[in-house]
Amino acid sequence: MLEILEEVFRTVVEYCALGLEIVGVIIVVWTAIKCVYEMFKHDANVRLDLAEGIATALEFKLAGEVLKTTIVSNWNELGTLGAIMLLRAAITVLLHWEVKNEKKAREA
Repeated sequence: MLEILEEVFRTVVEYCALGLEIVGVIIVVWTAIKCVYEMFKHDANVRLDLAEGIATALEFKLAGEVLKTTIVSNWNELGTLGAIMLLRAAITVLLHWEVKNEKKAREA
C-alpha cells in the first residue's frame, strides 16, 4: 500500500512540475513574440519587458525544480537538481537587479 501511495505521489509531483515548467516556457515564448512586435514599433521598453518576462518564466521553472526535490532518490540527482536551481535562482536575481536598474534609469 505504501509503495502505491509513493508512486501516486511521485506521479502527481512530476506532472505538477511539468505543468509549472510548461507555464514557464509559454511565458518565454509569449514574451519573446510580444517583444519582437514591440521592437518593430520602436518601443523603448522592449528590453525591460523582455527581462521581466524571462524573470517571471524562470520563477515558474524554479518552482518546478523545487517540487522535483521532493522525489529525488539519490545524492547525484539531488546535486544536479541543486545546481540547476542555483543557476536559475542566480539568473533570476540578476534579471531582477537589471529590471530595477532599468526602471531607475528610465525615471531619471
